[in-house]
Amino acid sequence: MGRDMTNPTVRVEAAEKEAADWHARLGTTVVATKTIEDFFEWRSRPGNADAYRRVELVWKQGRGLGADPDIAAALEGARQRGHRRLAPGRRSVIFGGLATATAIALVIGGALWWNGRGVFETSVGEQRVVQLADGSSVSLDTDSRIHVRFENGERRIDLNQGQALFDVAHDAGRPFVVHAAGTRITAVGTVFEVRRTGPGVAVTLVSGVVDVVAADVAAPPRRMAAGQKTQVSARGVTTRDVNTAAETSWTTGRLIFTDVPLEEAVSEVNRYLTAKIEIDDPAIRAVAVNGVFRTGDRDAFVAASSDVMGLNAVPKADGSIGLSRREK
Repeated sequence: MGRDMTNPTVRVEAAEKEAADWHARLGTTVVATKTIEDFFEWRSRPGNADAYRRVELVWKQGRGLGADPDIAAALEGARQRGHRRLAPGRRSVIFGGLATATAIALVIGGALWWNGRGVFETSVGEQRVVQLADGSSVSLDTDSRIHVRFENGERRIDLNQGQALFDVAHDAGRPFVVHAAGTRITAVGTVFEVRRTGPGVAVTLVSGVVDVVAADVAAPPRRMAAGQKTQVSARGVTTRDVNTAAETSWTTGRLIFTDVPLEEAVSEVNRYLTAKIEIDDPAIRAVAVNGVFRTGDRDAFVAASSDVMGLNAVPKADGSIGLSRREK
């Protein structure tokens, strides 16, 4: 008799095999845009995100042959299949680097620095997830800090610095409110990202509805719809449609760039690095970057920039790397 795929145990096993296959496909040097889109669609289905996190954990424990022999076997089989599937020269492939050996630590499942007063933070190069008492979860990006307070009928989060993705448990009686640099974002049950950059704040809404109020800006409250990004600055409040999968790709340990100026891409990559990348030639700042990179993988970004854009990479005494035009 065939196995019942509606059985939860069987579904978990299937999800882990699928997750191992995705891990192999995303671990190659170049990744097609369509592959990234398909991955995010697969990951959105119930149970798949957890399965992928387990696979990532096993891969990190001993470079892929870790604690769980079943997952490890699935990983190895998927990785071999993935190498056989590679087809050089496909037009959809964009340059990038996803070398698993140089990935930064991505800690999933609640292990997070906590000082006992509701403060959670990450250092440069860390990405972590914390489960809150109400069932919500917060994914903290590199060099980020939040203060959690559940009181007076409100679930309040202060984003002191950095970036965080909030997956909010529904509770109509207790609004979930994020405060960042004078901006207040209110939700009941939804998924959204908030990022602080100096006095500015950016909010990306993945699902649900949120209200954005900028206390220090002369603008009315802004109600966002899924797929929108609102930016608050001294110049005012603006909202536009975005690709939320690309905007929040850092939660899977990846950065996706589509026609992003090199200066902006380098700034984003540097957020995960202690030894930075520097642009030594002003003439290349506006060069467009298209690619998918694992966060913290400086070598892959520099190599891709050198090979694809014809740039010269020069190591410096302080550990940084300078990019400039290659002399002809």
